[in-house]
Amino acid sequence: MAALERLRPDHAPALLAFERENRAYFAASIPDRGDDYFSGFDVRHAGLLTDQAAGMLYFHVLADDDGTVLGRVNLVDVADGSAELGYRIAERAAGRGLATSGVRQVCALAVADYGLTSLRAMTTLDNTGSRAVLARTGFVEAGRTTLSGRPGLHFTRRLTDADR
Repeated sequence: MAALERLRPDHAPALLAFERENRAYFAASIPDRGDDYFSGFDVRHAGLLTDQAAGMLYFHVLADDDGTVLGRVNLVDVADGSAELGYRIAERAAGRGLATSGVRQVCALAVADYGLTSLRAMTTLDNTGSRAVLARTGFVEAGRTTLSGRPGLHFTRRLTDADR
């Protein structure tokens, strides 16, 4: 099983490899990051670490024993005790429960370490895997939305001390 680690500077090469190797796989179910994401990766990574240190977001990787990134679970738009959850798992690691495990672990960190009381998430209607992860981890449907022109759903989850 992969270990959940808070994003660090030394994750950059493995994280970039993860994003490159899975770009087409991710683009099949979520909007593509675009070429600028990859060409400006180092600057973006440094900026994320700065924002993380300021408590504006919390990024995590799911890393194998050899440091290979198999997934990521992130909290963004942190404000007023709430944040938006996002996650992605490598194609070769899909279906092994990593997303569910990672989301559960981040929910615990959100309460214990980040002082959050609620999380939000969104996914497209056709992303059944993501919808299943959200359902398994206690998120409830909270309305419809559109994501990059595709129909989607909003989800919410209240966090309690029981999540620790």
